[in-house]
Amino acid sequence: MTVLQTGSAIADRTEAEVAQPASLQSGSLMVPAVVAVPPAPTGATPKPKRRLWLWAAGLVLAGAAAGLFHFQPWVPSVTEVGVETVALGPVTRVLAVNGRIAGLRSVEVRPQITGTLAEVLVTEGDIVQVDTALARIDPAAQEAALRQAMASLDAALVAEAEAQAAYARDNALGTIVARAVLESAERGVQSAAQEVARMTALLDQVQIQLRKFTIRAPLSGSVLVLRAEPGQTVDPATVLMTIADLGQLVVETDVDESYATQIRSGQFAALQLSGETVVRAGRVSFVSQKVDEATGGLEVKLTPDAALTAPIGLTVTANITVDDRAAAITVPRAAIVRDVASDGVLVLVEGKAQRRAVKLIDWPAARLIVTDGLAAGDVVITDATGLSDGQDVKVAP
Repeated sequence: MTVLQTGSAIADRTEAEVAQPASLQSGSLMVPAVVAVPPAPTGATPKPKRRLWLWAAGLVLAGAAAGLFHFQPWVPSVTEVGVETVALGPVTRVLAVNGRIAGLRSVEVRPQITGTLAEVLVTEGDIVQVDTALARIDPAAQEAALRQAMASLDAALVAEAEAQAAYARDNALGTIVARAVLESAERGVQSAAQEVARMTALLDQVQIQLRKFTIRAPLSGSVLVLRAEPGQTVDPATVLMTIADLGQLVVETDVDESYATQIRSGQFAALQLSGETVVRAGRVSFVSQKVDEATGGLEVKLTPDAALTAPIGLTVTANITVDDRAAAITVPRAAIVRDVASDGVLVLVEGKAQRRAVKLIDWPAARLIVTDGLAAGDVVITDATGLSDGQDVKVAP
Protein backbone atom coordinates (compact mmCIF):
# COMPACT_ATOMS: atom_id res chain seq x y z
CA MET A 1 0.00 0.00 0.00
CA THR A 2 2.77 2.40 0.67
CA VAL A 3 4.21 1.89 -2.59
CA LEU A 4 0.96 2.73 -4.30
CA GLN A 5 0.48 5.94 -2.22
CA THR A 6 3.93 7.06 -2.86
CA GLY A 7 3.33 6.62 -6.45
CA SER A 8 0.12 8.69 -6.26
CA ALA A 9 1.84 11.49 -4.48
CA ILE A 10 4.47 11.73 -7.11
CA ALA A 11 1.87 11.74 -9.80
CA ASP A 12 0.01 14.63 -8.14
CA ARG A 13 3.02 16.96 -8.19
CA THR A 14 2.88 19.82 -10.50
CA GLU A 15 5.03 20.06 -13.59
CA ALA A 16 7.02 22.85 -11.95
CA GLU A 17 7.86 20.76 -8.98
CA VAL A 18 9.11 17.96 -11.08
CA ALA A 19 11.35 20.34 -13.09
CA GLN A 20 13.00 21.64 -9.90
CA PRO A 21 15.85 19.79 -8.30
CA ALA A 22 15.20 18.21 -4.92
CA SER A 23 17.67 20.46 -3.12
CA LEU A 24 15.61 23.55 -4.13
CA GLN A 25 12.28 22.22 -2.95
CA SER A 26 13.10 21.97 0.78
CA GLY A 27 12.40 25.04 2.87
CA SER A 28 10.15 27.97 2.21
CA LEU A 29 12.36 29.78 -0.36
CA MET A 30 11.66 28.71 -3.97
CA VAL A 31 14.42 29.50 -6.46
CA PRO A 32 13.53 29.19 -10.13
CA ALA A 33 15.50 26.54 -11.87
CA VAL A 34 17.80 27.39 -14.77
CA VAL A 35 17.69 24.75 -17.39
CA ALA A 36 20.51 24.71 -20.01
CA VAL A 37 19.27 24.38 -23.58
CA PRO A 38 21.79 22.56 -25.83
CA PRO A 39 22.66 24.28 -29.17
CA ALA A 40 20.87 22.95 -32.23
CA PRO A 41 22.99 21.02 -34.73
CA THR A 42 24.38 23.18 -37.51
CA GLY A 43 22.92 21.06 -40.32
CA ALA A 44 19.47 21.08 -38.88
CA THR A 45 18.74 24.74 -39.79
CA PRO A 46 16.85 24.99 -43.18
CA LYS A 47 18.53 27.13 -45.88
CA PRO A 48 16.40 29.54 -48.00
CA LYS A 49 18.90 29.38 -50.93
CA ARG A 50 18.38 25.65 -51.31
CA ARG A 51 14.65 26.19 -51.55
CA LEU A 52 15.16 28.82 -54.31
CA TRP A 53 17.39 26.43 -56.23
CA LEU A 54 14.76 23.74 -56.04
CA TRP A 55 12.13 26.15 -57.38
CA ALA A 56 14.46 27.20 -60.26
CA ALA A 57 15.18 23.59 -61.17
CA GLY A 58 11.51 22.88 -61.22
CA LEU A 59 10.82 25.80 -63.53
CA VAL A 60 13.59 24.68 -65.92
CA LEU A 61 12.22 21.18 -66.05
CA ALA A 62 8.75 22.50 -66.70
CA GLY A 63 10.05 24.72 -69.56
CA ALA A 64 11.96 21.81 -71.09
CA ALA A 65 8.89 19.63 -70.94
CA ALA A 66 6.82 22.36 -72.62
CA GLY A 67 9.47 22.75 -75.35
CA LEU A 68 9.57 19.03 -76.01
CA PHE A 69 5.80 18.95 -76.22
CA HIS A 70 5.80 21.88 -78.65
CA PHE A 71 8.61 20.78 -80.97
CA GLN A 72 8.13 17.04 -80.61
CA PRO A 73 11.65 16.01 -81.76
CA TRP A 74 10.62 12.38 -81.83
CA VAL A 75 8.36 13.26 -84.77
CA PRO A 76 10.29 13.39 -88.16
CA SER A 77 10.67 17.04 -89.41
CA VAL A 78 9.47 18.14 -92.85
CA THR A 79 11.75 20.53 -94.79
CA GLU A 80 10.16 23.60 -96.31
CA VAL A 81 11.13 24.26 -99.95
CA GLY A 82 10.48 26.81 -102.64
CA VAL A 83 8.88 25.54 -105.84
CA GLU A 84 7.85 26.73 -109.27
CA THR A 85 5.55 25.23 -111.85
CA VAL A 86 7.15 24.39 -115.19
CA ALA A 87 5.80 26.36 -118.14
CA LEU A 88 6.92 26.96 -121.73
CA GLY A 89 8.15 30.43 -122.58
CA PRO A 90 10.43 32.41 -124.89
CA VAL A 91 14.13 31.97 -124.10
CA THR A 92 17.19 33.81 -125.37
CA ARG A 93 20.70 32.58 -124.66
CA VAL A 94 23.18 35.45 -124.45
CA LEU A 95 26.96 35.30 -124.11
CA ALA A 96 28.34 38.36 -122.31
CA VAL A 97 31.93 39.35 -123.18
CA ASN A 98 34.14 42.41 -122.91
CA GLY A 99 36.00 43.77 -125.91
CA ARG A 100 37.79 46.88 -127.13
CA ILE A 101 37.36 49.29 -130.01
CA ALA A 102 39.82 48.69 -132.84
CA GLY A 103 40.22 49.73 -136.44
CA LEU A 104 39.05 47.33 -139.10
CA ARG A 105 42.64 47.39 -140.32
CA SER A 106 45.46 48.05 -137.88
CA VAL A 107 49.19 47.53 -138.34
CA GLU A 108 52.18 47.76 -136.02
CA VAL A 109 54.99 49.31 -138.03
CA ARG A 110 58.41 47.71 -137.52
CA PRO A 111 61.70 48.25 -139.37
CA GLN A 112 62.95 45.49 -141.63
CA ILE A 113 66.60 46.10 -140.84
CA THR A 114 68.83 46.97 -137.90
CA GLY A 115 70.27 50.45 -137.59
CA THR A 116 70.12 53.87 -135.97
CA LEU A 117 66.95 55.91 -136.45
CA ALA A 118 68.02 59.11 -138.19
CA GLU A 119 64.67 60.94 -138.31
CA VAL A 120 60.94 60.49 -137.63
CA LEU A 121 58.73 62.18 -140.19
CA VAL A 122 55.30 61.92 -138.49
CA THR A 123 53.74 62.67 -135.14
CA GLU A 124 51.05 60.86 -133.17
CA GLY A 125 47.59 61.56 -134.59
CA ASP A 126 48.79 62.31 -138.14
CA ILE A 127 46.72 60.94 -141.01
CA VAL A 128 48.94 59.28 -143.59
CA GLN A 129 48.41 57.67 -146.96
CA VAL A 130 49.78 54.35 -148.05
CA ASP A 131 53.53 54.47 -148.95
CA THR A 132 54.05 57.76 -147.09
CA ALA A 133 57.56 58.01 -145.60
CA LEU A 134 57.29 57.64 -141.82
CA ALA A 135 60.93 57.46 -140.65
CA ARG A 136 64.45 56.92 -141.92
CA ILE A 137 67.32 54.82 -140.64
CA ASP A 138 70.87 56.14 -141.16
CA PRO A 139 71.81 54.78 -144.64
CA ALA A 140 75.53 55.71 -144.71
CA ALA A 141 76.81 52.14 -144.63
CA GLN A 142 74.30 50.96 -147.20
CA GLU A 143 75.05 53.86 -149.53
CA ALA A 144 78.74 52.87 -149.41
CA ALA A 145 77.74 49.32 -150.30
CA LEU A 146 75.71 50.73 -153.20
CA ARG A 147 78.68 52.65 -154.58
CA GLN A 148 80.86 49.55 -154.29
CA ALA A 149 78.29 47.47 -156.14
CA MET A 150 78.04 50.05 -158.91
CA ALA A 151 81.85 50.08 -159.29
CA SER A 152 81.95 46.29 -159.44
CA LEU A 153 79.27 46.30 -162.12
CA ASP A 154 81.19 48.88 -164.14
CA ALA A 155 84.34 46.72 -163.95
CA ALA A 156 82.36 43.68 -165.05
CA LEU A 157 80.93 45.59 -168.00
CA VAL A 158 84.45 46.63 -169.06
CA ALA A 159 85.68 43.06 -168.77
CA GLU A 160 82.73 41.86 -170.81
CA ALA A 161 83.46 44.40 -173.55
CA GLU A 162 87.10 43.32 -173.71
CA ALA A 163 86.14 39.66 -173.89
CA GLN A 164 83.72 40.35 -176.70
CA ALA A 165 86.39 42.34 -178.63
CA ALA A 166 88.96 39.55 -178.25
CA TYR A 167 86.48 36.99 -179.46
CA ALA A 168 85.56 39.16 -182.44
CA ARG A 169 89.25 39.51 -183.46
CA ASP A 170 89.92 35.79 -183.20
CA ASN A 171 86.78 34.95 -185.08
CA ALA A 172 87.72 37.41 -187.89
CA LEU A 173 91.03 35.67 -188.43
CA GLY A 174 89.15 32.58 -189.50
CA THR A 175 91.25 29.46 -190.14
CA ILE A 176 94.42 31.21 -189.12
CA VAL A 177 93.45 30.98 -185.41
CA ALA A 178 93.46 27.62 -183.81
CA ARG A 179 90.09 26.24 -182.86
CA ALA A 180 91.13 25.95 -179.20
CA VAL A 181 91.99 29.68 -179.08
CA LEU A 182 88.62 30.58 -180.59
CA GLU A 183 86.75 28.38 -178.11
CA SER A 184 88.69 29.94 -175.23
CA ALA A 185 87.75 33.44 -176.41
CA GLU A 186 84.12 32.37 -176.64
CA ARG A 187 84.20 31.04 -173.08
CA GLY A 188 85.75 34.34 -171.97
CA VAL A 189 82.75 36.21 -173.41
CA GLN A 190 80.32 33.91 -171.62
CA SER A 191 82.18 34.24 -168.32
CA ALA A 192 82.26 38.04 -168.60
CA ALA A 193 78.52 38.11 -169.32
CA GLN A 194 77.83 35.96 -166.22
CA GLU A 195 79.93 38.29 -164.09
CA VAL A 196 77.96 41.28 -165.38
CA ALA A 197 74.74 39.51 -164.49
CA ARG A 198 76.05 38.71 -161.00
CA MET A 199 77.16 42.31 -160.41
CA THR A 200 73.82 43.57 -161.70
CA ALA A 201 71.94 41.32 -159.27
CA LEU A 202 74.21 42.45 -156.43
CA LEU A 203 73.48 46.07 -157.28
CA ASP A 204 69.76 45.40 -157.34
CA GLN A 205 70.00 43.69 -153.96
CA VAL A 206 71.87 46.66 -152.48
CA GLN A 207 69.30 49.09 -153.91
CA ILE A 208 66.42 47.04 -152.51
CA GLN A 209 68.08 46.94 -149.13
CA LEU A 210 68.67 50.69 -149.28
CA ARG A 211 64.95 51.31 -149.81
CA LYS A 212 64.31 49.53 -146.49
CA PHE A 213 66.15 52.33 -144.69
CA THR A 214 63.11 54.51 -145.42
CA ILE A 215 60.11 53.19 -143.46
CA ARG A 216 56.81 53.77 -145.29
CA ALA A 217 53.14 53.48 -144.34
CA PRO A 218 51.73 50.03 -145.19
CA LEU A 219 48.17 51.43 -145.31
CA SER A 220 46.21 54.67 -145.17
CA GLY A 221 45.09 55.64 -141.71
CA SER A 222 45.96 57.48 -138.52
CA VAL A 223 49.13 57.19 -136.44
CA LEU A 224 47.65 55.94 -133.17
CA VAL A 225 50.78 55.26 -131.13
CA LEU A 226 54.27 56.58 -131.81
CA ARG A 227 57.20 54.99 -129.98
CA ALA A 228 60.09 56.00 -132.27
CA GLU A 229 62.71 58.60 -131.34
CA PRO A 230 65.61 59.86 -133.48
CA GLY A 231 68.92 58.29 -132.44
CA GLN A 232 67.23 55.13 -131.28
CA THR A 233 68.78 51.82 -132.27
CA VAL A 234 66.11 49.67 -133.87
CA ASP A 235 65.76 46.18 -135.27
CA PRO A 236 62.95 44.10 -136.80
CA ALA A 237 61.54 43.40 -133.32
CA THR A 238 61.09 47.11 -132.50
CA VAL A 239 57.55 48.54 -132.83
CA LEU A 240 57.95 52.09 -134.08
CA MET A 241 54.28 53.05 -134.33
CA THR A 242 50.75 51.76 -134.87
CA ILE A 243 48.64 52.86 -137.81
CA ALA A 244 44.92 52.07 -138.04
CA ASP A 245 42.20 52.78 -140.56
CA LEU A 246 39.58 54.64 -138.50
CA GLY A 247 37.09 54.79 -141.34
CA GLN A 248 35.35 51.69 -139.91
CA LEU A 249 35.67 50.63 -136.29
CA VAL A 250 35.05 47.15 -134.90
CA VAL A 251 34.99 45.54 -131.48
CA GLU A 252 37.66 42.94 -130.92
CA THR A 253 37.10 40.31 -128.22
CA ASP A 254 37.96 36.75 -127.21
CA VAL A 255 35.44 33.98 -126.53
CA ASP A 256 36.31 31.07 -124.26
CA GLU A 257 36.90 27.87 -126.19
CA SER A 258 34.00 26.23 -124.29
CA TYR A 259 31.60 28.29 -126.42
CA ALA A 260 33.70 28.48 -129.59
CA THR A 261 31.44 26.14 -131.58
CA GLN A 262 28.35 28.24 -130.81
CA ILE A 263 29.65 31.54 -132.19
CA ARG A 264 28.92 32.20 -135.86
CA SER A 265 29.15 35.13 -138.23
CA GLY A 266 25.93 37.11 -138.49
CA GLN A 267 24.77 36.62 -134.89
CA PHE A 268 23.21 39.67 -133.26
CA ALA A 269 25.24 41.57 -130.66
CA ALA A 270 24.18 44.38 -128.32
CA LEU A 271 27.09 46.79 -127.80
CA GLN A 272 27.51 49.29 -124.98
CA LEU A 273 30.54 51.55 -124.95
CA SER A 274 32.17 52.41 -121.64
CA GLY A 275 30.71 55.64 -120.27
CA GLU A 276 27.52 55.41 -122.36
CA THR A 277 24.01 54.22 -121.54
CA VAL A 278 22.86 53.76 -125.13
CA VAL A 279 22.96 50.21 -126.52
CA ARG A 280 24.08 49.87 -130.14
CA ALA A 281 23.16 47.04 -132.47
CA GLY A 282 25.89 45.03 -134.14
CA ARG A 283 26.76 41.68 -135.69
CA VAL A 284 29.48 39.07 -135.46
CA SER A 285 31.62 39.84 -138.51
CA PHE A 286 34.62 37.57 -137.95
CA VAL A 287 35.26 34.32 -136.10
CA SER A 288 38.81 32.96 -136.05
CA GLN A 289 39.33 29.36 -137.07
CA LYS A 290 42.09 28.83 -134.51
CA VAL A 291 41.95 28.83 -130.72
CA ASP A 292 44.89 30.49 -128.99
CA GLU A 293 46.71 27.64 -127.24
CA ALA A 294 48.16 29.97 -124.60
CA THR A 295 44.89 31.64 -123.52
CA GLY A 296 42.22 29.21 -124.71
CA GLY A 297 40.45 32.14 -126.39
CA LEU A 298 38.87 32.40 -129.82
CA GLU A 299 39.25 35.76 -131.57
CA VAL A 300 35.94 37.33 -132.56
CA LYS A 301 35.18 40.71 -134.20
CA LEU A 302 31.86 42.54 -133.91
CA THR A 303 30.85 45.25 -136.37
CA PRO A 304 28.31 47.94 -135.35
CA ASP A 305 25.33 48.32 -137.68
CA ALA A 306 25.90 52.10 -137.73
CA ALA A 307 29.25 53.83 -137.99
CA LEU A 308 30.56 55.18 -134.71
CA THR A 309 33.32 57.43 -133.52
CA ALA A 310 35.27 56.31 -130.48
CA PRO A 311 38.89 56.15 -129.34
CA ILE A 312 40.81 53.01 -130.15
CA GLY A 313 41.09 50.71 -127.12
CA LEU A 314 37.85 51.84 -125.46
CA THR A 315 36.19 49.04 -123.46
CA VAL A 316 32.90 47.71 -124.86
CA THR A 317 30.44 45.33 -123.19
CA ALA A 318 28.92 42.99 -125.77
CA ASN A 319 25.99 40.58 -125.41
CA ILE A 320 26.04 38.08 -128.26
CA THR A 321 22.75 36.28 -128.88
CA VAL A 322 23.66 32.66 -129.64
CA ASP A 323 20.19 31.08 -129.30
CA ASP A 324 16.64 32.42 -129.50
CA ARG A 325 13.69 30.06 -128.84
CA ALA A 326 10.01 30.92 -128.92
CA ALA A 327 9.06 28.19 -126.40
CA ALA A 328 11.37 26.35 -124.03
CA ILE A 329 11.54 25.09 -120.44
CA THR A 330 14.02 26.64 -118.04
CA VAL A 331 14.88 25.97 -114.39
CA PRO A 332 17.08 27.81 -111.89
CA ARG A 333 20.69 26.68 -111.79
CA ALA A 334 20.28 25.95 -108.06
CA ALA A 335 17.62 23.37 -108.90
CA ILE A 336 20.09 21.14 -110.75
CA VAL A 337 21.28 17.95 -109.01
CA ARG A 338 24.47 16.60 -110.56
CA ASP A 339 26.02 13.17 -110.26
CA VAL A 340 28.21 10.91 -112.34
CA ALA A 341 25.29 9.27 -114.13
CA SER A 342 23.28 12.28 -115.24
CA ASP A 343 21.93 15.69 -114.43
CA GLY A 344 18.61 15.93 -112.66
CA VAL A 345 16.11 18.04 -110.74
CA LEU A 346 13.88 17.37 -107.73
CA VAL A 347 10.15 17.58 -108.41
CA LEU A 348 7.48 17.73 -105.73
CA VAL A 349 5.25 14.62 -105.85
CA GLU A 350 2.75 13.98 -103.02
CA GLY A 351 4.86 15.70 -100.38
CA LYS A 352 8.16 14.09 -101.39
CA ALA A 353 11.18 15.29 -103.34
CA GLN A 354 11.48 12.96 -106.33
CA ARG A 355 14.61 13.02 -108.53
CA ARG A 356 13.98 13.39 -112.25
CA ALA A 357 16.80 12.92 -114.81
CA VAL A 358 16.97 15.76 -117.33
CA LYS A 359 18.99 16.91 -120.32
CA LEU A 360 19.97 20.54 -120.36
CA ILE A 361 22.10 23.12 -122.10
CA ASP A 362 24.78 24.28 -119.68
CA TRP A 363 25.39 27.99 -120.06
CA PRO A 364 26.82 30.77 -117.88
CA ALA A 365 23.42 32.03 -116.73
CA ALA A 366 21.13 31.90 -113.69
CA ARG A 367 18.61 29.72 -115.55
CA LEU A 368 19.33 26.73 -117.78
CA ILE A 369 17.33 25.35 -120.70
CA VAL A 370 15.96 21.83 -120.15
CA THR A 371 15.57 19.95 -123.42
CA ASP A 372 14.26 16.64 -122.02
CA GLY A 373 12.89 15.22 -118.75
CA LEU A 374 10.35 17.87 -117.75
CA ALA A 375 6.91 18.82 -119.02
CA ALA A 376 4.63 21.78 -118.50
CA GLY A 377 2.88 21.51 -115.14
CA ASP A 378 5.67 19.73 -113.24
CA VAL A 379 6.45 21.31 -109.88
CA VAL A 380 10.21 21.78 -109.52
CA ILE A 381 12.01 22.52 -106.26
CA THR A 382 13.96 25.69 -106.98
CA ASP A 383 16.89 24.95 -104.64
CA ALA A 384 17.98 21.32 -104.26
CA THR A 385 20.82 22.07 -101.84
CA GLY A 386 20.86 19.56 -98.98
CA LEU A 387 17.85 17.60 -100.25
CA SER A 388 17.79 13.93 -101.24
CA ASP A 389 15.59 11.76 -103.39
CA GLY A 390 12.48 10.64 -101.48
CA GLN A 391 12.80 13.19 -98.68
CA ASP A 392 9.60 14.56 -97.11
CA VAL A 393 9.14 18.22 -97.99
CA LYS A 394 6.45 20.88 -97.93
CA VAL A 395 5.98 24.13 -99.79
CA ALA A 396 7.25 27.11 -97.86
CA PRO A 397 4.54 29.69 -97.12
